[in-house]
Amino acid sequence: MSNRPSVRVAVAQFEDIVAHGLRALITEDESLDLVADGVPHDELKSALSTHTPDVAILNFGSLTSASELRDLHHKFPEARLVVLANRPTPGECRQMLAFGATACLAKSTEARDVLHAIHLASRGLHVLPPAGMEPADLSGPDLLTPREAEVMELLQTGRSNAEIANALHVSVETVRTHARRIYRKLGVRTRRELRARR
Repeated sequence: MSNRPSVRVAVAQFEDIVAHGLRALITEDESLDLVADGVPHDELKSALSTHTPDVAILNFGSLTSASELRDLHHKFPEARLVVLANRPTPGECRQMLAFGATACLAKSTEARDVLHAIHLASRGLHVLPPAGMEPADLSGPDLLTPREAEVMELLQTGRSNAEIANALHVSVETVRTHARRIYRKLGVRTRRELRARR
């Protein structure tokens, strides 16, 4: 028997069947401690502050934008953020990881893999969706850098290259370079396609 402290887990609000499954999964594992369950989206910050979980499981569908995830990551750097989505695309997973998620998984992921992801995330290890994605789709070079993620968010809001350059204190050519890399990594050709992924 290990003397390691339990991993404190907070779970955001999910659909009933997903919420029930997560609750059962976490409470059956003796090394996990469910400190908050069914946390409504507008109470996430308060719950993370109050319960100080090691791992927070978030509902991708309740996020209004990737910047929300980045804000949570910056405000609560000790909490590892695991994002569950219906059918996350490689681009969505890259974006979530670039904005601070430790893991991005489909809600249909098998129970043992979700448990495995929670334990790995609690140790700061990144976890990628196992099924339906080629490893090359999510490997190092395709992962957005934090700066590319910032540029992408501004591109998605419809700002011009000059406005982005001014906001980030870089040159317009630097913004263009970041934009080309973002398009390549996410497999889009235009800003319109990029905005559609928001």
